[in-house]
Amino acid sequence: MTADDPGSPPSIGPVPRLAATTWTGTADGTRAQIFAEVLTFGPISRIEVARRLGLSQSTVTKAVTPLIDSGYLVEAGSRVDGPGRPQRLIRVAAGRYHAIGVQLGPAGVTGVLTDLRANTLTRLYHPLPEGHEPHTVLAAAAGLIGRLRSAAPRGLLGVGVSLGGHVDPATGRCVHSGILGWDDINVAALLTTATGLPIVVNNDVNAVVIAEQWFGAGRGVRSFAVVAVSAGIGCGLLLNGELHTGATGLAGEFGHLPLNPGGPPCSCGNTGCLEAVAADPAVIAATAAQGGPRCDSTEEVAALARSGNAAALAAYTAMGEALGRGLAALCNLLNLGKIILTGHGMKAFDVFESACLTAFHRHAFSTAATDCELTLEPGGDDLWARGAACLVIREAAGAAHP
Repeated sequence: MTADDPGSPPSIGPVPRLAATTWTGTADGTRAQIFAEVLTFGPISRIEVARRLGLSQSTVTKAVTPLIDSGYLVEAGSRVDGPGRPQRLIRVAAGRYHAIGVQLGPAGVTGVLTDLRANTLTRLYHPLPEGHEPHTVLAAAAGLIGRLRSAAPRGLLGVGVSLGGHVDPATGRCVHSGILGWDDINVAALLTTATGLPIVVNNDVNAVVIAEQWFGAGRGVRSFAVVAVSAGIGCGLLLNGELHTGATGLAGEFGHLPLNPGGPPCSCGNTGCLEAVAADPAVIAATAAQGGPRCDSTEEVAALARSGNAAALAAYTAMGEALGRGLAALCNLLNLGKIILTGHGMKAFDVFESACLTAFHRHAFSTAATDCELTLEPGGDDLWARGAACLVIREAAGAAHP
């Protein structure tokens, strides 16, 4: 079921700063980790969960009990693996609870209602032709949340919200978002006041990391990154099985890696950042600067490049080289097992693939490039909002009551 009618969003006025109503700080990380393992690989035995995560069987049993009591997991029969007693299996009770995921984008707000397996049950979209003022965007989000809440059959856990920029997940505050033009906006507090629901907020690429860890190309990979190229360049990190957000949520600002101090200006105020060379607007600008036509989109630039236009090819070659150097730096620092490339800009990967891979292997140290698999994951319209729903499922499962 999908719907695109924006409806009439409620009014959100200024509110005092509040402590965000989330599960952050109270969730059991081991419990959430075990839930994620069952979600990804279930039905699975407790013994297998312990083996996969390097935990003791008693630790797994202690964590699984409240997840079963709270309805997140259910017994799923038994299986005989070799000699010995049959092993009891557990799986996620997909329909027991539901979550809402919301992505705040520059063009509009997307909301989805999902089950515990992050299957999209309902999708709503509210375009934002009027701009990015926080009260306007969050009013639209509150309106979608209200309608999705009405569509939830039972067991609504709360709301996950994702947006591009520096987000402090501990407080649900947007510290800075260049793409939205926001500074110091307490998204969680505003939406909690408007909806009365628990809210968890994170960077949009961090949200996609969880979705990829559970259901996508990151399944079974202990350390990987999601790199998204579109109007900006974002990065989310899973390190040793855990989402890494840094001290205040700033980890993964890959787009602001300083590649060339004398390069073009970046939206952050510096010059020569990766984003200033490799994001979609940079490719469009570089094409015109090198004598090509002034294009309105990267689709137009990519079409020109595929037809042999020299200016478009030069712009994409520079973009690919910069991205490849950035990816090499990422692997040199973190020795990742996989990088998942996504976002609007990846639709032209065939145009800049050679330049990107050449630079990646040239600048990677020792075996950093061969240790890392690059995977292209275009993603659908629900990618970012579904990732936000994964955030709330992850937090709620970790906070399941003993």
